[in-house]
Amino acid sequence: MTEIRHEPVAPTRTQRMAPGGTIDAHRHDDHQIVYAGRGVLAVTTSAGSWVAPGTRAIWVPAGVVHAHQAHGELELHLVGLPAAENPLNLDAPTVLAVGPLLRELIIAYTHTPDHDSPERSRLRAVLLDQLRASPQEPLHLPTPATPLLRALCEILLADPADPRTLAELGRRVGASDRTLSRLFRSDLGMTFPQWRTQLRLQRALILLAEKEPVTTVAHRCGWSSVSAFIDVFRRTFGHTPGAHPTD
Repeated sequence: MTEIRHEPVAPTRTQRMAPGGTIDAHRHDDHQIVYAGRGVLAVTTSAGSWVAPGTRAIWVPAGVVHAHQAHGELELHLVGLPAAENPLNLDAPTVLAVGPLLRELIIAYTHTPDHDSPERSRLRAVLLDQLRASPQEPLHLPTPATPLLRALCEILLADPADPRTLAELGRRVGASDRTLSRLFRSDLGMTFPQWRTQLRLQRALILLAEKEPVTTVAHRCGWSSVSAFIDVFRRTFGHTPGAHPTD
């Protein structure tokens, strides 16, 4: 069994990671904001995975065991906050929208030398104010606890473009679509179409970060047409898949 690293203090810093680079499972006694200024970051916990492009950040609460993986050339910005300081009162990992001002505040704060100064204190205060106003985004792909549902989800994780209906997949795992629909709601808190769309969007973000063409990404992730993919992507992230909002 892999040992989980315990780091009492969550660091505040900027670091670069090569494509495919990882940070193994660890936990902090502090909260942490994790933001990819460039590239796409995947954060994984026992409860599921979160994938964030440059218009999103991930809130990781104190004590949550998590691991990171870089997709594309990653510029990682980490902001540590004491456990007593939780501006959003969040007790689970959460994706937060990052507008232009919050982006620049995170970048400036993580580039500033970590010392007490009036300027840094003011920067921190504005950063916390912006975090409080940051909308939460439903970009979590939960991990199923039920063995039956896990078997079904593993089929789609292996191939997000699998076009089979819930009834067809149910025949593969030995359950009715009614039973599976109930399990998706009770175990994962979402419907089967919602979960599959989340999976496809997460995989699309990763493939785009790896410089795959938009047309290729649309087909590999299971959209019936490129225009349908672009429409869902734009409605979810606020920009088209071909755009690079952080460049």
